[in-house]
Amino acid sequence: MNGASREALAAARERLDALTDNTSVDATKLADELAAVTALLDRESTLRRALTDPAQPGEAKAALAQRLLGGQVSEDVLDLVTGMVRSRWSQSRDLVDSVEELADNADLIAAERAGGLDDVEDELFRFGRILGGSSELRSALTDRVATGEAKAELLRTLLGGRVHRATERLVIRLVTAPRGRSLDGGIESLSKLAAARRGRMVAEVVSATPLTDQQKERLGAALARIYGRRVHLNLDVDPEVLGGVRVRIGDEVINGSIADRLDEAARRLAG
Repeated sequence: MNGASREALAAARERLDALTDNTSVDATKLADELAAVTALLDRESTLRRALTDPAQPGEAKAALAQRLLGGQVSEDVLDLVTGMVRSRWSQSRDLVDSVEELADNADLIAAERAGGLDDVEDELFRFGRILGGSSELRSALTDRVATGEAKAELLRTLLGGRVHRATERLVIRLVTAPRGRSLDGGIESLSKLAAARRGRMVAEVVSATPLTDQQKERLGAALARIYGRRVHLNLDVDPEVLGGVRVRIGDEVINGSIADRLDEAARRLAG
């Protein structure tokens, strides 16, 4: 997103956080209603453009949103959406993407309240690995002929009772309403969003053998020094790494042996 949209999204995140600081607010219901608004805006391009038209006053756009959504969603969601349309957006699609992110964040907030946010992070990562190893599952979940409900039912069968409820909801929403995203890209985005709730970055770590607790602590501390913030480690094992470790954070990859190259990599990236 460009400058105006980034600022508008940042303000919307703050409003969502302020709203959900009140524990009486049902974050899961917020997620459902925000997802419904996302679907409406994604489907109605004329409406989307009208709500982001820079030539129109913010209050006029807010009034349009109130007329359309009043009585259809809760006052809390209506306040969030009208606040968003008062802002300036670089592109009309950025508004839709941002409402969708708020929906995902609301589900993560519900998980956080229940003490399950770490589980959701790990489960999203593991589900991504399962997808990577099963072409049959990937085909079933991306089949253009299969209905969204059929895909959702498949996921409920696979995930129901085995993962946190928020994980199941997030994955089902991604699969049934991908909005042009790939499954891999969508899962990675959700993982980053979950990590951001805890002020952490996500590092995908592949090692030849499982890391010991001491090695994990060393790696986490080194990455924290490099990036200046806590880093959540998603761990995987691949014998072809040949005794070393490969770390990926976003588009950046660090290769080196655990014993003697980690500190060197840290110094190189820090410099």
